[in-house]
Amino acid sequence: MLLSALSDVFALPMPVWEKLLRSILLYVFMVVALRIAGKRELGQTNTLDLVVLLLVANAVQNGIIGNDVSVTGAVIGAATLFLVNSAFSRALFRSDRFRDVVEGEPSVLIRDGHPVAKELRRQMISLPELRAIARRQGFPDLGEVHSALLETNGTVSMFRKDEPGHYHPDEPGLHIGKRRTRHGR
Repeated sequence: MLLSALSDVFALPMPVWEKLLRSILLYVFMVVALRIAGKRELGQTNTLDLVVLLLVANAVQNGIIGNDVSVTGAVIGAATLFLVNSAFSRALFRSDRFRDVVEGEPSVLIRDGHPVAKELRRQMISLPELRAIARRQGFPDLGEVHSALLETNGTVSMFRKDEPGHYHPDEPGLHIGKRRTRHGR
């Protein structure tokens, strides 16, 4: 009886290559879908965004597991996702071109103290949302924000006019985003 139960827990009803292929295909699909959906989906979520992400997670899970509910299948799927993610992360770190394709560029939301309406519409960020983001970052109102960027990882960085230039978007040669060397470049 114990052997039969263990067999049910660990037996794979599909070939390993299929489990690997399903995991890789859905990982790549999710990277592309989140890139198309925009940076907002990554960091500045509202209730509707959360509902979509939860439902997508469930749909993708079904695509990865198929008819397989075994522990072995779960381990293979999870290990594949970790390995593919590690490979993508290394490629993002090493290749500016790959990083630009996958992550894009930061979007300017406020320039010289003025909201950039076209970019706010493109990113689907309303002025009330932008004000709320400013308050969370310690700005009582948008009038104190000199510049704001929607970073490639979905967070919004806001700067005062008098902030030091070591992390300001106007500094030449500064790569703003989540990947930086130890020297800040």
